[in-house]
This record gives sequence, structure tokens and C-alpha cells, in this order.
Amino acid sequence: MNNQTNIEPTIEPQARTPGAKRAGKGEFFFDLKQVNQIMGGPDYSPVFGGCVEGDRMMVAVMRAPAGKFADLHSHPNEQWIYILEGRLEFHIEDQVQILGPGAVIYIPAEKLHKAGALPDSDCVFFTCKDAASGLHGTKHPE
Repeated sequence: MNNQTNIEPTIEPQARTPGAKRAGKGEFFFDLKQVNQIMGGPDYSPVFGGCVEGDRMMVAVMRAPAGKFADLHSHPNEQWIYILEGRLEFHIEDQVQILGPGAVIYIPAEKLHKAGALPDSDCVFFTCKDAASGLHGTKHPE
């Protein structure tokens, strides 16, 4: 009689966003300052930071360098941004706001927008998105 047990290898799901950390089975706690450092939008944005993806949601803490702006872009998933430090100039539709710590921004799916940190300091923000389409969006002409 064979006493060996057939053990199927566990295949962990891969992150949808290149470089992002994918929460694995039994992983519940993450340090977004150390988990990874990826670009928030490599083709259109200077923001960077740690990002973790779950089955249906993703979170990130991103840093927008002082005086640097993202290009106009959109993404197929809605997004929330909560400003932790610094100030962010945010453009969406015909609205422009300068927002600081404690401000929350809602970006509907497919809505064109752009933002940048004011020249006096970096802006650090927490962001949350539906994970179906990953973190990155698509650059649009202005």
C-alpha cells in the first residue's frame, strides 16, 4: 500500500497590477510603506507607492512629488482618494479644487481627470479601487 498523499500545489492568484502585492491565502496585514513601490500610472502619472490587491478591492498609499502633475487620464474602475499630507490640485469635468489633509475625492469609472501636488511639498494619499481592472488607467489627449 502506498502511504504517499497526493498534494495539489497551491497556485496563488497573481496581481492584476504589475509590481503590486497580491494578498495570498492567510495574509491579512500589510505595511504599505514597505510592501512594494510601484508607479501609480507609469505612462501618465508621477505618483508612486505601495499597493496591495485582494479579490475585489485594492488599496495603495501614493506619493505625488511636489510640483508634478499627472496627464489627463481615466480608468474603467471607480476610485476613492483620501489625502493624508500636503495639498493636491484636482481637475475633473469643469471643476478644479485644491485639497488638503482629510479631503476625500470620488472619481467615477471612465471619468477623465488629472491631479498634481502643489509646488511647496509632496502630497501623500490613500486610494482605494475595485480591483477588476488593476491600478493603472489610460492617458488621454488634452
